[in-house]
Amino acid sequence: MTEQMIAQGLLLARLVLGLLMAAHGAQKLFGWFGGHGLAGVSGFFEVLGFRPGRPFAIAAAGGELVSGLLMATGFLGPIGPALMLSIMIVAAVTVHLKGGVFATSNGIEVPLLYATGADRTGQAVARRGSRDRVHLDSPAHLGRIARRRCGRPDESCSAA
Repeated sequence: MTEQMIAQGLLLARLVLGLLMAAHGAQKLFGWFGGHGLAGVSGFFEVLGFRPGRPFAIAAAGGELVSGLLMATGFLGPIGPALMLSIMIVAAVTVHLKGGVFATSNGIEVPLLYATGADRTGQAVARRGSRDRVHLDSPAHLGRIARRRCGRPDESCSAA
């Protein structure tokens, strides 16, 4: 698998997960895409025990929107995926856990998929953003650095 293929796969994952999460947040915040809007979500949060519901609804919906946009654009590296992961953990525990596993019974399936995708994407983005962290212990990488420093990239830098 080439570096370009990995980058393309990571981009696709970021775009799909990020844009879907941003749209999910827009449903709650603005009522777009058939969502209930802030008034409906605020009432639901109060039923869940988050009182007053409006500030919690704004935080959750805003967090979903922002985390999705950060993830889709790749802006601020792993911060978007980390925010998405934390929101999905809260959603899974407070709303979906009692429904079992599958989405047909409002179970944890969907938040678990988002959380797993956010975790893996965030880890990949963090590693790729700091290439020396990935390759620091690699003898091949250290050898390439040594060859560049001695001015002979295709030859050994031994003192023979």
